[in-house]
Amino acid sequence: MGNIFGHLFRVTTFGESHGGGVGVVIDGCPPRLEISEADVQLDLDRRRPGQSKITTSREETDACEIVSGVFEGKTLGTPITILVRNKDARSQDYDEMVTKFRPSHADATYEAKYGIRNWKGGGRSSARETIGRVAAGAIAKKILKQVADMEIIGYVKRIKNLEGVIDPSTVTLDKVENNIVRCPDEKTAKKMINLIDQTRRDNNSIGGVVECVARQVPKGLGQPVFDKLEADLAKGMMSLPASKGFEIGSGFSGTLLTGSEHNDEFYIDKNGGIRTITNRSGGIQGGISNGENIIIRVAFKPTATIGKEQKTVNRMGEETTLTAKGRHDPCVLPRAVPMVESMVALVLCDHLLRQQGQCGVI
Repeated sequence: MGNIFGHLFRVTTFGESHGGGVGVVIDGCPPRLEISEADVQLDLDRRRPGQSKITTSREETDACEIVSGVFEGKTLGTPITILVRNKDARSQDYDEMVTKFRPSHADATYEAKYGIRNWKGGGRSSARETIGRVAAGAIAKKILKQVADMEIIGYVKRIKNLEGVIDPSTVTLDKVENNIVRCPDEKTAKKMINLIDQTRRDNNSIGGVVECVARQVPKGLGQPVFDKLEADLAKGMMSLPASKGFEIGSGFSGTLLTGSEHNDEFYIDKNGGIRTITNRSGGIQGGISNGENIIIRVAFKPTATIGKEQKTVNRMGEETTLTAKGRHDPCVLPRAVPMVESMVALVLCDHLLRQQGQCGVI
C-alpha cells in the first residue's frame, strides 16, 4: 500500500496527527550498525514544531523510542520500530472541520477516496506523518556515512521572492543551522524571517524552495529504466506534504540552454578518474550517479490551513465559509529541510544496498 517506501531499505510509516503517536518500521537495515535514540533525536529536533516564532506553536518534544530491532546499541538486522508519542494535540481547534473542508487541503480528497477521514489535525494527511521518515532518514544517513562517507545537507534556497546565494559544494550544516529559517545566506535569511513573521501576523502563509546536496555519492547508483535514481528521488520528494515541484541539476533553467551550453564535458582527474567539468546534470546521468554532487530542489506551496476567511463547502454539499483555527506553520520551509534530507537519504541508502546486492561492491 502507499505507506511503504523503498525496496531493500524499506520503511513503513504509521500514525495520525492527533492519535496516540506516530512512527516508522524500518526493514532491511544491516546488522551491527551502532545506533541510539540520541542519533535519531538530532534530526527529529530539527523537524519538531514549536522551535521558533516562524513555526507552529504546537509544543511537542517529539522524543523517540526505539522499541525493536536494536540490542546493546547495535542493530540486529531485524525490523526497527521507532515511536514518537503525541503530547500536545488540541483537537477542539478542528471542531468546525468535522463537516467543512479546508481549501487546498486533503480533507475533501480523503473523504472522496475513503468515505471517512480523521478530521482531528488532518489525521494521516498531516505533516506530522513525516516524523517516521525523518527517524528512518537518520539511520539511513548513518549507513551512508559509514559505508561511503556520504554527506547530505539541505537548506532553504528561496522564500516567496527572496532567494539566497548559496554554493552547494561548500555549504555546511553549521551555516544552515545558524538561523531559524535554515538559509545559510545570512543577509537573505534575515529578510526571510521578517517576511514569514509578517505573514504569520496577517493570518496567511507563503511557500518557497528547499535545495539539497548529497556529496561523496559513489558512481553507479540507480536502476534504469523505471528506477532511475532521479526518478526515485522525484517520487520521494513529491510524496512530502505540500511539495509541488522537483528539479535536479539545471532543472527547468536548462531548457533555456543549447546542448553545447548544457553538456557536462569530461576530464581525467589526478587520480585517473573520469569527472565532469560542470555539473548541470546534478550528479546523475542516464539515471545513474556519476560521482559528482547530487543537487536537487523541491518547491513547497503555502500552507493550506490559514486564519483568513475562505469560501468552502461542507459534507452536506452546501456552500459556506471557514476561518481555520489551530496551530499551523506560516511557512513549511524551515521544518521541511530535514524532511527533504531524510527522503534523499532513504533513496540513496536503498540504491546503495541494491548496488551491493547486484555488483557486490560499492
